Amino acid sequence: MPHLFSPIKIKSIELKNRIVVSPMCQYSSTDGFADNWHMVHLGARAIGGAALIITEAIAVSPEGRISFADLGIWKDEHIEKLKEITSFIEAHGAYAGVQLAHAGRKASHHQPWNGGKQIQPDEENGWQSVGPSALAFSRSETAPLELDKAGIDKVIADFKAAAVRALAAGFKVIELHGAHGYLINEFLSPHSNKRTDEYGGSFENRSRFLLEVIEAVQQVWPADLPLFVRLSTTDWTEGAWTIEDSIALAKVLKEKGVDLVDSSTGGNVAGAQIPLKPGYQVEFAEAIKKHTDILTGAVGLITEAKQADEIIQTGQADLVFMARELLRDPHFPLRAAHELGHEVKWPVQYERAKW
Repeated sequence: MPHLFSPIKIKSIELKNRIVVSPMCQYSSTDGFADNWHMVHLGARAIGGAALIITEAIAVSPEGRISFADLGIWKDEHIEKLKEITSFIEAHGAYAGVQLAHAGRKASHHQPWNGGKQIQPDEENGWQSVGPSALAFSRSETAPLELDKAGIDKVIADFKAAAVRALAAGFKVIELHGAHGYLINEFLSPHSNKRTDEYGGSFENRSRFLLEVIEAVQQVWPADLPLFVRLSTTDWTEGAWTIEDSIALAKVLKEKGVDLVDSSTGGNVAGAQIPLKPGYQVEFAEAIKKHTDILTGAVGLITEAKQADEIIQTGQADLVFMARELLRDPHFPLRAAHELGHEVKWPVQYERAKW
């Protein structure tokens, strides 16, 4: 059996293979509601053979959205359609995961295909962004409002309430979005966190917000269901967040009961130079796994079956998270099994197309 298609048990769930649909923003919601686009987008990847389907970043509050068209889970009315989607995913042999997120200072933007620029608070579809410090992401954007203690407590409570709704909606995995320059990442990195209170300064203080979010979520999320954290494992900038910081944090996360670190990079420093190449972020997943023994997920320009299989075979990571390749080919897992000489079950409706 190819290593990519070996099952793996994480707490009470067993994934049939190591292929995960990475969160991919669709910017196609109204008032946070999922609709048939999300059903088809996520459901197609379950039919295509992936083991775990993680939603795009779902905002825990309206002000936590990247754009006005983001998915949300800040009110009970969001649950019904999400439940329909998770039920479909499980009916086709996969598990449904949800990425809970708050965009922080990178909130209130247009959709990418409409320019992606920040929308000012007094403009249509805009609102006041917040962050650990009153520092804008780039020179062209407006600085966020620095969160006070009451504001921090509210965000933590929003994550907790979102976890309750995620469970009601049928999700079996939560991933906390601590990457790509969004709020948790902003607190972690000294580049974006200039606070002088208990949430700023030292590594321990900058990690406090994430650890308090984890503690709040664990109060309502079943202990037998997996909890992942996505990290930007480096800011690719001197004097900012580093892989050494990520390794130190991963050790703490493991102690706190986090099951896996989804190892991405970047997004918190405007203009950072990132050396893009196939599998360019795999080394960071490997380093975290090696130094902490926590499960890791590898992501970043992973596009070929052999490449993905080697990541698992060589122990660089435990799961392979794929995004753009699964946009191009929702049935990549079925094709990968064929290319690696492994027999997998196809949907009966598609069996006539088997290689």
